[in-house]
Amino acid sequence: MNPYRTTATATATRVLRQLSHDPRSIALMLFVPCVMLFLLRYVFDGSPRTFNSIGASLLGIFPLITMFLVTSIATLRERTSGTLERLLAMPLGKGDLIAGYALAFGFLAIIQSALATGLALWALDLDVTGSAWLLLLVALLDALLGTALGLFVSAFASSEFQAVQFMPAVIFPQLLLCGLFAPRATMQPVLEALSDVLPMSYAVDGMNEVLRHTDLTATYLRDVLIVAGCVLLVLVLGAATLRRRTP
Repeated sequence: MNPYRTTATATATRVLRQLSHDPRSIALMLFVPCVMLFLLRYVFDGSPRTFNSIGASLLGIFPLITMFLVTSIATLRERTSGTLERLLAMPLGKGDLIAGYALAFGFLAIIQSALATGLALWALDLDVTGSAWLLLLVALLDALLGTALGLFVSAFASSEFQAVQFMPAVIFPQLLLCGLFAPRATMQPVLEALSDVLPMSYAVDGMNEVLRHTDLTATYLRDVLIVAGCVLLVLVLGAATLRRRTP
């Protein structure tokens, strides 16, 4: 993989330039998680403990979902328009292309995560015991995980409608089994075992560690490393399954 091609040619820069002309996509990525957190805060206005108990987890889940949707649809548009085919005809490897997309959307994920974390902590009074920086790190990794998953599943969709349909198949099972609605240890053994291999479970666990502990813990480091490893793994799989065109 050539870092120069990834950053300097029509990959990350081109994607960001195209997105700059699509204000609706930018609004979806940057502000929808903030709006959802704002609504959640006032849904539980009479029960701040409930917001504190689930707000940190959803701070990571909302960016993951929005980045998954936007990335999968945007990448599919590149393929159906023939842009991917033209790019891959150049001396540009699939890994370089995927890395370029990841850098472009990852840049937006940093802004998105910072906005959502800042809103939750300083405007919505989310009460966490640990450092805000540790919370931001997990939120950022969640957003990057959504980006990686979106890049990966876009290879298997032939239309934007199909890309959206992947969300119930890829995101919803993780949402149900991640421990947000019930502790994973209380689930049926089969479901608990399944939750142990889903990255969102470790993202929620990492958020909960920041919620409960002042210091950096070994469990938090484990959760962060697992989520980061999943991001890299899914990006590699995305490069391996990348197709030039949609049949």
